[in-house]
Amino acid sequence: MVCKSTPRVIVIGGGPSGATAATLIAQQGHHVRLFERERFPRFHIGESLIPQTYWTLKRLNMLEKMKGSHYIKKYSVQFVGSSGRLSEPFYFWDNRPEECSQTWQVRRSEFDHMLLQNAEEHGVDVQEGTRVLEVLFEGTRAVGVRVQNEDGRDERIERADVIIDASGQSSLIMGKLGLRDWDPTLKKAAVWTYWKGAYRDTEQDEGATIVLQLQGKQGWFWYIPLHDNIVSVGVVASYDYLFKNRKSKDLETIYREEVENCPAVNQRISMGERADVYRAAKEYSYRSRQAAGDGWVLVGDAFGFLDPLYSSGVLLALKSGELAADAVCAGLRAGDTSESQLRCWETDYVRGMERMRSLVCAYYAGFSFGKFVAQHPNRKGDITDLLIGDLFRPELDETLGMINDALKNHKATVFDWFAWRPQCSARVRGCLWRKFCHPFAGAIVQQDRRDCRIRLFVPEHRPFFFNRRLLAENGHTSRNPKARIDSSKSRSAYVCSSAGRFDLTSTIRSRYTS
Repeated sequence: MVCKSTPRVIVIGGGPSGATAATLIAQQGHHVRLFERERFPRFHIGESLIPQTYWTLKRLNMLEKMKGSHYIKKYSVQFVGSSGRLSEPFYFWDNRPEECSQTWQVRRSEFDHMLLQNAEEHGVDVQEGTRVLEVLFEGTRAVGVRVQNEDGRDERIERADVIIDASGQSSLIMGKLGLRDWDPTLKKAAVWTYWKGAYRDTEQDEGATIVLQLQGKQGWFWYIPLHDNIVSVGVVASYDYLFKNRKSKDLETIYREEVENCPAVNQRISMGERADVYRAAKEYSYRSRQAAGDGWVLVGDAFGFLDPLYSSGVLLALKSGELAADAVCAGLRAGDTSESQLRCWETDYVRGMERMRSLVCAYYAGFSFGKFVAQHPNRKGDITDLLIGDLFRPELDETLGMINDALKNHKATVFDWFAWRPQCSARVRGCLWRKFCHPFAGAIVQQDRRDCRIRLFVPEHRPFFFNRRLLAENGHTSRNPKARIDSSKSRSAYVCSSAGRFDLTSTIRSRYTS
């Protein structure tokens, strides 16, 4: 059955990105139909907003609703190091003394419902409990969707000029076209729950997001105060660290072990009681190779997800929905819904994501922002701008370049000019094993001291090699220092010398002594 009432735009998914795109397109007078498989409110993680959401919320006519809500106001972010030392807060107001420098900590079940209701108020035809089974293509152009009612008995086809996929991490179009690229570095996982009556600061610090580093710097906890005396508390670390080589895979056991590994969190939650189940998310960092095609667009998590470290998830959802909506509206006015038109926003958006990613990777590399600001006090404003989500200004690249330069001299660097990042370490049969990741080539190196081998994993289409100069400059004087990489059978390779193996452990050992 084909639906007789044909919308100009179909949106798949009613989360923040989908609701934003639908609302802004409807504001321009276009007929928009939104399909959401669940019925709101529903649970979702990602409770902390950052200040740059202000401008999209303003366009959505959501600001007054937010100001009148019971959400906790957020004025700053603060860091606690592995030693338990509390950093100076990054107050957003100090850098920009404006209304937009205050934001909120939200329960996503309520916040997302508000956005969806707001879309309806702006004329969007919202159909909850309706599942999109597939996106229909004619050649390379998306032309419609096949949907199913909540009871599973009725299927129909609906057509539109543009299909906006906001279906979240399942991302129908990304999956159909095979566009997903997993992040080669940010292979993280998270375990979290909620606490009632746990410690919270007062006055303007009551709503601060706190990032607390684990002892040993293997990961970090988020600490997000919500309304109703609830605090969201979760641990983030590499997937291997959290879920491999543990006696128990039970989420509560893993969570409790990591709480013991972070005394600052243990102290804060000791006065409260757990108010929800334990939940987990694993290896969630990815991006699509393109944001749009002929007649289709990806927004929010359907395009990509970065990392929870600086609470950029909702901002990127709102911003991608906003930018995509503007491109769609311009295309509908001009009668052009081609790939080139619908992708016109992608380059600047991806550059913004990359700026946030640089900040995230620097933190995971052990970079000290406190020391950096102490050495370069005139750059504190730029760091604060990045933390509030002002990601789309090219002039911030100068500060990010300084951070990258500082990383080259950081103890995490194995080869001074490459800034390799340690991903994890463990003792296997009494031997120290470490794993490194190259931030640019995307290569992952595993070093095993038992046989002096280095195993190199190189993503497809990412050429990588050790050259004679690199080995020589790191103190190697063998007769044939040029390494050989054999990756003919798989994406993994062993780096060997002509003698059969090449010993780089002296370099690594000298830089990693515990």
